[in-house]
Amino acid sequence: MTRNPFHLVEFSPWPLTGSMSALFMTTGLSSWFHNYENTLIYIGFMLMILTMIQWWRDIIRESTFQGFHTSKVYNGLRWGMMLFIISEICFFFAFFWAYFHSSLAPNMDIGSCWPPIYIFPLNPFQIPLLNTAILLASGVSVTWAHHSLMNNNLKSTMQSMIITIMLGFYFTILQMMEYMETSFSISDSIYGSTFFVATGFHGLHVIIGSTFLLMCLMRIMMNHFSSSHHFGFEAAAWYWHFVDVVWLFLYTFVYWWGS
Repeated sequence: MTRNPFHLVEFSPWPLTGSMSALFMTTGLSSWFHNYENTLIYIGFMLMILTMIQWWRDIIRESTFQGFHTSKVYNGLRWGMMLFIISEICFFFAFFWAYFHSSLAPNMDIGSCWPPIYIFPLNPFQIPLLNTAILLASGVSVTWAHHSLMNNNLKSTMQSMIITIMLGFYFTILQMMEYMETSFSISDSIYGSTFFVATGFHGLHVIIGSTFLLMCLMRIMMNHFSSSHHFGFEAAAWYWHFVDVVWLFLYTFVYWWGS
């Protein structure tokens, strides 16, 4: 049997269970939106959590203990993460397209003005500006963590990672408080729809990125990363910077210009 530098993935049930959890959660959400029971959401959520734990465990074993992540695999993972972020850019591009389509040429249904009549937008210089400062600070701290890791300074890496994760969860709490204070809802014309869908999906990405970084912090504490082999952390940092950039666009056009 000839050896090659590529990692041939073994049979795994986790793609199937992950797909099932996504199906259960989307079906459960649709059921919940129509005021039916939400049992499927809980089943899908639990299945998703279990899949994440088991799948991440297997990947950590492959990369850290079995040595399957060679330089060829590493390059493949880099390209995979870059293409994933490009797909996420396209995802948010659709929301901005919907927003600008309605805001640049508002029709008579919403009073031919933007924001629409009877919509009172949030003050961009209160919680939104604070959230902008929080995400920019978290971008600095995650870069600090990356440079500390490359210099084998694990203490500094852990400190900066804890700061980044705390800022991420602080952002989420503030956004939740902001949603509780809004005078409009997702059903209030195209403004409410585009505002809550765009900022809500960004908030979901912040939660995912914070979880991503939290897993990296746990792996740093267990010495899974070295100064030259730490793509798991690198991918998390790329994702976090992407989330930061999307928020800058949201703040500039949805909160500030749109108000």
